[in-house]
Amino acid sequence: MSQWACVSAANLSCQASIINTQKLRNTPRCDAFSFKGSEFMAQSCRFLSPQAIYGRPRNGACPLKVVCVDYPRPDLDNTANFLEAAYFSSTFRASPRPAKPLKVVIAGAGLAGLATAKYLADAGHKPILLEARDVLGGKVAAWKDKDGDWYETGLHIFFGAYPNIQNLFGELGIDDRLQWKEHSMIFAMPNKPGEFSRFDFPEVLPAPLNGIWAILKNNEMLTWPEKIKFAIGLLPAILGGQAYVEAQDGLSVKDWMRKQGIPDRVTTEVFIAMSKALNFINPDELSMQCILIALNRFLQEKHGSKMAFLDGSPPERLCAPIVDHIQSLGGEVRINSRIQKIELNKDGTVKSFVLNNGSMIEADAYVFATPVDILKLLLPDNWKEIPYFKKLEKLVGVPVINVHIWFDRKLKNTYDHLLFSRSPLLSVYADMSVTCKEYYNPNQSMLELVFAPAEEWISCSDSEIIDATLKELAKLFPDEIAADQSKAKILKYHVVKTPRSVYKTVPGCEPCRPLQRSPLEGFYLAGDYTKQKYLASMEGAVLSGKLCAQAIVQDYELLVARGQTRLAEASVR
Repeated sequence: MSQWACVSAANLSCQASIINTQKLRNTPRCDAFSFKGSEFMAQSCRFLSPQAIYGRPRNGACPLKVVCVDYPRPDLDNTANFLEAAYFSSTFRASPRPAKPLKVVIAGAGLAGLATAKYLADAGHKPILLEARDVLGGKVAAWKDKDGDWYETGLHIFFGAYPNIQNLFGELGIDDRLQWKEHSMIFAMPNKPGEFSRFDFPEVLPAPLNGIWAILKNNEMLTWPEKIKFAIGLLPAILGGQAYVEAQDGLSVKDWMRKQGIPDRVTTEVFIAMSKALNFINPDELSMQCILIALNRFLQEKHGSKMAFLDGSPPERLCAPIVDHIQSLGGEVRINSRIQKIELNKDGTVKSFVLNNGSMIEADAYVFATPVDILKLLLPDNWKEIPYFKKLEKLVGVPVINVHIWFDRKLKNTYDHLLFSRSPLLSVYADMSVTCKEYYNPNQSMLELVFAPAEEWISCSDSEIIDATLKELAKLFPDEIAADQSKAKILKYHVVKTPRSVYKTVPGCEPCRPLQRSPLEGFYLAGDYTKQKYLASMEGAVLSGKLCAQAIVQDYELLVARGQTRLAEASVR
């Protein structure tokens, strides 16, 4: 999941440019930004062994022909949630072609902005998508270093329980870019360094029996009395459905578990790792609603918890096809186009977006698809007391750090899968040289790790973060990694800091999440923080974009009339 700074970050003086996805695909980059204070992302790199011989060809060389054996795509297409999402997508393509397509300017080319633009284009309108930086993706952004290796904003997993994401891949014809892994959840065992405990979901059983079986078969993390108490505690959520789930927003995970009589050890063994994976914070802070939504999807959908990795970098393998689709239908995507100000009419509605280079863009409708922290920085003063916007004060992005380490050898104590570290400093990790085709390397491992919770570490130096990471890795790889590098040596590393990532899903946030249609005529919001049922996730971002596009399409007559009124007023002047 990226971010910009107040209203200034990299490329402050850049002119806006129309994106060329082919050029982006072929242009390596190694940025070492040094952002400070109020800014929303920083990234840096170290090359520790410049003379090292790498195990795969670099720039200009022919790529290796790698055969990766992944699991077949699960049967998602006939599930109720997939069909519901497919129908939602079809409504844009089937909507009547507008006599006068709306010009819609969208700020932010993360997944929410890209989805908004994609579905508006499907409905026959003309989106203009503005991205402040020179890279697509927002919270799924990634960059190339001087060796041609990618490093990312986060470790991104695509679940079977993401119906709108799965439909999007199908609509773009890129289903084959997801590398599905075995249906398991794998946890490290802190009290047994180097060992793992697995929850394996049998293919032959339907949901929720496959999930129940996975829990019952695992006897290393929970005892039978703990399993029984956990199951009894979950009964209200299973029987109460979505209404019960939403009503738990006011309780933290830790408080809810205790209220239900579930032993604290269940929280320690399972839900610290799950909380950090879902929202980068610990269970004493995370709203129980977040956990229950995930559990509901994982237990009610047979393939809901099945995971896939993208087969390469998100900007090239996911964002670029969306841009190609938007442009093929007459839309535009412009990079290096930072919003400096929201210019208002006398009635308080949006007159234009003013860019950092001084240019102004007027449109029939305006969308902010940036993280909520960016929106709050740019809110006009006379909007701030409107209840719709004032409630946003409680929504604050959570800090997270993504770490990439290239080692001088192939690590053996790992899997072709996402792994839950259960470390006090780390959340999840993966050996990307195994899990991802584009990052494949037969001779050396590249570990990508999520460092969370990161609030106390976000201001630390990269070397301090790497030293702390190595100490944790020494517990996960006791025979292969030592904190002093007396075993595996680091060839290089990248540290990507995001001081404001997805919104922090603490108790009491749900009432503060805004609908996509604002009370101000012609102004809309998109982003995972807006009201939709998948909370802070890639799926939530895409769904929010569809809901935003739907609101604009529904408001077509109103927006056309508004534009005609503005023209009439201008002609009188």
